[in-house]
Amino acid sequence: MERSVPIISPSPRPADRGPRRGDQRLSTTVSLPRDRNVTALILRSLRTLDFRRTSIVLIDTKKSKWPFSRRGTTKGKSHTGTASDIEKYLSSSQIQDWRNPDLQRYKDLSLAEFLQDQSSQVGPASDPQGFKRQEAIWELFTSECVYFLDQLMVLKEVFSATLTNLQVRHCLADVDSWRLFANLNELCLVSFGFLNNLLRAIKDTLEITHGGGSTLPELLSKAFQESLCHCLQKYCLNYSTALLYLDSLKPREDFGSYVKWCERNEQCRRLQLRDLLVAPLQRLTRYPLLLRNIAKRCPREDEAAGLQVITEQVDTSICDLEGKVKWLDNYQKVKQLRDALVWLPVWERDKRAFVPENLKHLLKAVTLENLISHRSLLHEGKVMLSENTKLIDVYLFLFDEFLLITKIKRNKKRSIGPEQNPLRMPQNLELDQLLKDGCTFVVLDQPVSLDRIQLKNIDQLNASASGLPHSFIIMHQNRYQQCIGAFILQAASEAAKRAWMSTIEGAVTALLASPQPRVKSSSLWLESSQI
Repeated sequence: MERSVPIISPSPRPADRGPRRGDQRLSTTVSLPRDRNVTALILRSLRTLDFRRTSIVLIDTKKSKWPFSRRGTTKGKSHTGTASDIEKYLSSSQIQDWRNPDLQRYKDLSLAEFLQDQSSQVGPASDPQGFKRQEAIWELFTSECVYFLDQLMVLKEVFSATLTNLQVRHCLADVDSWRLFANLNELCLVSFGFLNNLLRAIKDTLEITHGGGSTLPELLSKAFQESLCHCLQKYCLNYSTALLYLDSLKPREDFGSYVKWCERNEQCRRLQLRDLLVAPLQRLTRYPLLLRNIAKRCPREDEAAGLQVITEQVDTSICDLEGKVKWLDNYQKVKQLRDALVWLPVWERDKRAFVPENLKHLLKAVTLENLISHRSLLHEGKVMLSENTKLIDVYLFLFDEFLLITKIKRNKKRSIGPEQNPLRMPQNLELDQLLKDGCTFVVLDQPVSLDRIQLKNIDQLNASASGLPHSFIIMHQNRYQQCIGAFILQAASEAAKRAWMSTIEGAVTALLASPQPRVKSSSLWLESSQI
């Protein structure tokens, strides 16, 4: 038995011919015997040919070939379209008219114009106090119309619906609509239902119609308790994620074409997508002002008291939202730090500690995930640490139970960037930038427990003599009141030093005043308070 091996070689060309262009190739077939030694000898001889003049390709015809073409396969990748595809589709697309004719007409009318339009006999002359109350209710209605028609529906029909249509045509298919718009459809439905019910109650109160609907206090109580505040909270909790996601999509040319086309629509009134996304947050904070305005003009005390209760419920909802935002902000910061903090093993922290290689697996490093997962980050910032007669940059992280002193390690490779929360007040741009640059924070020593810490202020005289202005000392003591660590820290200014010292003192006071210790025992880690 023999194997056939095609040999493809170029056609001969004279020495005086110019550079070869598209030479036709001649194909011959050499039959290779089954004997391996002979086959190896033939192949070795073929490799000695002058490859400058020939091109030989050996094909083993015995091996089966892949019967299907693999060209153009994009496994794991979805077609998202190009900017030109998006512009081509958008050039011929139109936005549907969503405007409700009644709401569109009423939102620009004053109460007097509305009564005249409805041919009502009610006016300011017949009941001045009642008319002022109706003006306050009408302000709630017209402002809700503006919010629904000019903000929510613009987001829904111009931006969200256009994105959905593009994704049907396989453009921007990887863009997550929920991360941008959250429960926008639910907001639109709730606001539209509230407007219709409120308009019906206004007409009943002004004796324009005689429907058997709910009274105004019942309507407001039901709307704010069951739907409005609940869905607005859900949207507001996603707002910071939406802004971060929007910033990550902005550099893309295809997404930029989509956003520019939508923002050029006349219904946007020169507002950008970011301006419209914040509208539900602004609306939620305005509800208490509108409700108090109505309550102040109610002639009946029981009705005014009922509206005051509704207003307090909305205020409570806003405070609850602020607490959730703070919790979410702390959760996101701790999640970032869990990946950015580096805890060195004991043989690297202490050069005197010798551990044989075969025993290092028994001394597992402390996992920071267990250390900081259930903590609250109270304060953070960059200071200078005096070490061996020189100053080095360190970054302090003050948690509710301990203080971490870390050394900033700058990496050449930049990371994608941290998850930020724009609702955080105040926002530490320095930490965000360090995380964005891919920096890590190497823990210099064990955590300094707040019940084992002592602060020492360095007065101006001693600070000037030692060349360490705006400095203070952190002493770490064990349970026997022995100092096991001392850190001389220099702040950027005297105000920054006072802020650090007061914040640490406040955290220590809060920890010691806690009715029960929050230190959790674990077999994976030990805190310095347990030394």
